[in-house]
Amino acid sequence: MRIPQYSRRAGRRGGGLGAIGGRLPLILLIIGGLAVYWFSNQKTGVTGRNQMITMGLEQEVQMGQDAYLQILSSREEPVVCGPQAQSCSPADSQNVEIIQEVGRRIAEAAIAWEAEGAPMVLQGNVEGRLPSWGALADKFDWQFNLIRSDTPNAFCLPGGYVAFYEGILPTAANVDGIAVIMGHEIGHALARHGAERMSQQQLMQIGQMAVGASLGDMGIEAQRAVMAAMGMGAQVGVLLPFSRAHESEADMIGLELLVRACYDPREAPRLWERMAELGGGQRPPPMLSTHPDPIQRAQAFEAVMPAAIELYEQRCGALQ
Repeated sequence: MRIPQYSRRAGRRGGGLGAIGGRLPLILLIIGGLAVYWFSNQKTGVTGRNQMITMGLEQEVQMGQDAYLQILSSREEPVVCGPQAQSCSPADSQNVEIIQEVGRRIAEAAIAWEAEGAPMVLQGNVEGRLPSWGALADKFDWQFNLIRSDTPNAFCLPGGYVAFYEGILPTAANVDGIAVIMGHEIGHALARHGAERMSQQQLMQIGQMAVGASLGDMGIEAQRAVMAAMGMGAQVGVLLPFSRAHESEADMIGLELLVRACYDPREAPRLWERMAELGGGQRPPPMLSTHPDPIQRAQAFEAVMPAAIELYEQRCGALQ
C-alpha cells in the first residue's frame, strides 16, 4: 500500500499519534463495519466453534486442487514412484503403499464419522452435529502421495489432496504414527481451517487498508507507527491464536478418525514427544508460535486417552 506524502498540517503541534483522537469516530465506524462483516460470515464448525469463512467450498477445493497439481509436477521434489520417478525401489513402493492404505482407512473413517453427525466423542460430545457446510469426506477426491524430500512435513489440501514428505517418516516411526499425522492433516481439511485462515487474513487486510485511508493527512512516521501496531496486534492477538486453535482442533479430530480406523491412539502422545525433539527442541515463545507446544499437545492427548482406548475397544477389539 502506498503511504501518502508527509503533510505539514499533520506535522504541526498536536499531530502524530495524538492526531488519532480526531479520527476516532471514523476508526470506530471502520471497526464496527468489520465486526458486522465478521459476524455475518460466521459458520458453525466441526467442533461447534463459530468460524468466519467468506470463501465458497467450490472455490476452496479448486484452489486446493490447483496447488496440489503444482506440487505433484515439481522436478525438485518429485512424487515417489510417480510418473516422473526414474526408479521405484521395494522400500519406496512399501512406503507409498503404507501412506495410501493409511489414508484410505482414515478417509473411510471420516465418511462414517460424518454420517454419524461428526460427534467429538473423546471430548464428551456423543450426539454430534454436522457443521454448517455439511459432510465433506464423501465428496472429496481423495489422493495420497509421498514426496521425495527431506522436509519433515505433511498436509491435506481442501478436496482431500494429501501429501507426505519422506522427511517426516522417521518421526512418524511406525504405521500408527503415520495414522496420527494423517488424521491430523485430514482434520484440518474437514474443519476448513485453510478457508478460515484466508478469510481472517482478508479481513485484516481490509481493516488495514481502511484505517490507512483514514490516516491520509497524518505524518508519515505516525502512520507507520499506527499501521505497525495494528499489524502486530492482528498477528499476535488474532491470527496466531487461531492458528494454534486450528492445530489443537485438528489433533482431536484426527484422534477421533484414527480410532475409528482402528489405529492405536496411544501412539499420538508418543509422536508429539518425538516432534518436540525436531530442530533440537528450539521453538519460538508460545505467543509468537503458529503451533502449540509439542509437549502440551502430548499432554492433551493423554487427557483424552482413556476415552480413546474405550472407543477403540468398542469398535476394534482389545488393544495389545
